[in-house]
Amino acid sequence: MGEIIGLIGVGLMGSAMSGQFIEAGYEVQGYDIDARRLNELEECGGRAVSSPGAAAEGAGQVVLSLMTSDVIREVCFGPGGLTEAKPEGLLVIDTSTSRPEDSIANAADLREWGIAFVDASLSGSSPMIRTKNIVAMVGGEKADFERARPLLDTIARSVYHLGPNGAGARTKLIVNLILGLNRVAVAEGLCLGMKSGMDMEILLTVLKDSFAYSKAMENRGERMIKADYDNPMSRLFQHHKDVGLMLEQGQNLGSPMPLTSALKQILVSAEANGQRDWDTSSIIEVFRRGAGIPSRQPPGGEA
Repeated sequence: MGEIIGLIGVGLMGSAMSGQFIEAGYEVQGYDIDARRLNELEECGGRAVSSPGAAAEGAGQVVLSLMTSDVIREVCFGPGGLTEAKPEGLLVIDTSTSRPEDSIANAADLREWGIAFVDASLSGSSPMIRTKNIVAMVGGEKADFERARPLLDTIARSVYHLGPNGAGARTKLIVNLILGLNRVAVAEGLCLGMKSGMDMEILLTVLKDSFAYSKAMENRGERMIKADYDNPMSRLFQHHKDVGLMLEQGQNLGSPMPLTSALKQILVSAEANGQRDWDTSSIIEVFRRGAGIPSRQPPGGEA
């Protein structure tokens, strides 16, 4: 019998993590509000449980993969939550993209219950977890980081300790800020190529071989030129949520963010066009529409 790991949130990232944990010999017991996700977890060798607290029973570590800070707070302190289960010596590893101040507050409040907490934000997509090709950025006490590291090593090629609680979450926002701006630059450039009537496969090959290369281009360029937004590596609305957190940090710290503000407006336009659940590469549709290039319509959209 392997060590028991609790997992709360079995979405794109959570399901990818569960597969890696199980392959590494851990026993995974997971909770999600979506019964379909729990069925998929059991099909992959995990065990579905009925509440966040139940995910912590018998586990030394619980991994969170959730959408917002409010949901994280509810899972930790709400009815049926982690504190209600009173697990002794538990370590919570929060892989969500969260507000840094909330990570700091959650760590302090959980400490009152004898529960340790690290914000272990992840840079990468769900397919990259399956190939152990993501980067984990961790904030928390050094001892808690060392305790979490063996589990994080099963999903990440690199694991960094950035400092106290909140440092991992803050680093993730900076990483996603730069990634998002790279992605929108790729979309703008490719749209100009389309409008010029260029051979897009050749253009993309040249761009990848030039100093313009970026991981965003590598991972999303082909999807952009083929309008392949299904089976998302990450969904557009999730990035939109993260951009809101980035702008909030900039405002709080007095750091100017004009490019991110412009990206926010592009994402608003994309969501208004029904692209909420498409892959983030679909951001190019905003440029295609502006350029008068026929664009892919979401279900129920106009032809």
